[in-house]
Amino acid sequence: MDRKTRFQIRRYESLEAMKADEYAYWRQRPDHERIAAVSEITSEAYGLKDLRPDVPRLQRTLVHLQR
Repeated sequence: MDRKTRFQIRRYESLEAMKADEYAYWRQRPDHERIAAVSEITSEAYGLKDLRPDVPRLQRTLVHLQR
């Protein structure tokens, strides 16, 4: 497979046209693929900030409201 068939380049008239095409692409993907992509992006974002996604959370209620 040559380079031209592997990498498809598209030109858009506007940002809105590009976003519409991107939206249509992701709507075609199955749910598990979309969720995997979100998970990958989230992990990358944590990596850029040097944060661990499994940091311990506060385990108790901070505010208790009486009825």
